[in-house]
Amino acid sequence: MVDKKEIEHLAELSRIDLTEEEKESLEKDFEEILGFVQEVDKVQTAEFDKLENASVENVLREDEVTQESGEFSDDILENAPATENGFVKVKKIL
Repeated sequence: MVDKKEIEHLAELSRIDLTEEEKESLEKDFEEILGFVQEVDKVQTAEFDKLENASVENVLREDEVTQESGEFSDDILENAPATENGFVKVKKIL
């Protein structure tokens, strides 16, 4: 349970000024948040524990080229705002 004294301490650490209404509101908010966390903590995790112990195998596929080199270059260059010597021209950023 978060009481007003703890909220005042947190406000001091945060260097913020709180009115009495804000302190009361935060006290209620903290209670709701902590209540939600307690509910989440009660969730049964047996199924997840089984998954944690399962071996995971990464299945990779071989890279394969599905289109010819330069197949879309003309389309890209046509849509670029500026081009130069077959490349997209961009502003210098350094």
